[in-house]
Amino acid sequence: MACLRWHRDVEDNCLAVAIFKGTAERLLIESAMTILQYDHEPLDFLVEDAAVDYPFHYASGDRPILDAYTSSYAADPTGLLPQWTAKVWSPGEAIQSYALLKRLNLAIHQHVAYRQRTEPGVQAAAETLACAHGSCRDMAFLFMEAARSLNFASRFVSGYSFTSLPPQEAGSTHAWAEVFLPGAGWKGFDPTQGVIVGDAHVPVSVGRMPDSVPPIAGTFSGGSQLMMDANVWISEL
Repeated sequence: MACLRWHRDVEDNCLAVAIFKGTAERLLIESAMTILQYDHEPLDFLVEDAAVDYPFHYASGDRPILDAYTSSYAADPTGLLPQWTAKVWSPGEAIQSYALLKRLNLAIHQHVAYRQRTEPGVQAAAETLACAHGSCRDMAFLFMEAARSLNFASRFVSGYSFTSLPPQEAGSTHAWAEVFLPGAGWKGFDPTQGVIVGDAHVPVSVGRMPDSVPPIAGTFSGGSQLMMDANVWISEL
């Protein structure tokens, strides 16, 4: 016996809540969807004149919404994140906002080696920098925290990638980050692949914090060990 209901959270993500009664040895969740992708040219955008060059300030009318996406998720007592970010951009250097974000994305891609992790949650940004390896969600979180330290509004994205790299990640969920650029809107950056997000990425949910958008979350009672296997099949129409 099961009860299924749908609702939208504060970020307007569509959520399904299932409540089961009884006993079972296996839970199978199948989701099928048809997706229309329009972002075939991810670089086809214009940034407002006031935000072309970095640094810039968000419009006062946008601040009440964007302030939630500019504050750091967690304190960094090591100071490693600002030290590393200072190597990516030094105050006083003339650079355009998008060029700085592209540089930051590539710097993480080059510094952090991909390593699949089955442990829940994300690594702290300083931990990912120190060990120089992490999962896609760790690299996305590092980008998000680094962008916020530079006063960009940034958020975490959970979804899938049609051309997921490296190969061992194929068939699983993927994560990246988005930054709000005035005039262009929320633009995605994928430090795992070192690219700007386009039509090969399928966003499922977004959040101010990475732990607010897990693909599956829940509780159960019993003595069995919980294991999850995720598979993804994508067919172009």
